[in-house]
Amino acid sequence: MMTLRECIADAEKNKVAIGHFNISNTEGLWGVFRAAKNLNVPVIIGVSEGERDFLGIRQSVALVRSLREQFKYPIFINADHTYSYDRVKEAIDAGFDAVIFDGAKLSLEENILTARKCVEYARSINSEIIVEGEIGYIGTSSKILDAIPEGVGIIGSGSLTKPEDAKNFVLETGVDLLAPSVGTFHGVLRTGVKPALDIERVGLVRKAAGVPLVLHGGSGNSKEDFTHAIEAGVSIVHINTEIRIAYRKGLELGLQQNPDEVAPYKFLKGSVASIEKVVDEKLKIFNRL
Repeated sequence: MMTLRECIADAEKNKVAIGHFNISNTEGLWGVFRAAKNLNVPVIIGVSEGERDFLGIRQSVALVRSLREQFKYPIFINADHTYSYDRVKEAIDAGFDAVIFDGAKLSLEENILTARKCVEYARSINSEIIVEGEIGYIGTSSKILDAIPEGVGIIGSGSLTKPEDAKNFVLETGVDLLAPSVGTFHGVLRTGVKPALDIERVGLVRKAAGVPLVLHGGSGNSKEDFTHAIEAGVSIVHINTEIRIAYRKGLELGLQQNPDEVAPYKFLKGSVASIEKVVDEKLKIFNRL
């Protein structure tokens, strides 16, 4: 079975992307895992600071590892959007396969200093731990939005990630992956599909950075944007809001169909199925299936 580092290299070589899906509970985990296993593609489970506090930091790792060990399957866990060195260290110590230091709200200099510190600590523990950095603000809330969040860069805004900044960031920090701002943002718009991504910038940033790119805030983006972004250098795509929406719709349907049911494992089956459907659709796009 390949390591996460090997899976990323393989994805880049084959011009596909690994799907990264956030969860808050075991229903989400089973929905994601079943979809990935049915398609026989690697997958990353993401838990943000809030999600892993709810599910349990060490418990999150144990759940994902149990599936990897039982099924001999390339499923990995990532400490998504972590905003301080202490919390990155906490995730590394708990056994996460990957961590993201999100210093996008900091000055570039402050972001570099902390990201470098995170990389140094990860290397001192296990060279296989993947460390991701982020430059360029793409919002913070995985929810339904009425408008594009203030400060988020879109095509023509002048605030997207500059290739020279990406190059300097990677050289100064040693991160394995980079999440740039290329026109996407966390959450989905209530009005529908998001604005188009700056695909040309994806390619320029990838070339300058010299490491695989990660597309955050993938919920609501078009199939064409995903395909072109992956061709240009994106090797991992994050989906969260669409998972949350699917979970809620599945739960509501389960309760409507079983109004007198009090056994959670019965009325939550709809949530698992809804998540599995969304993940299946995304993984087929990311892996050209």
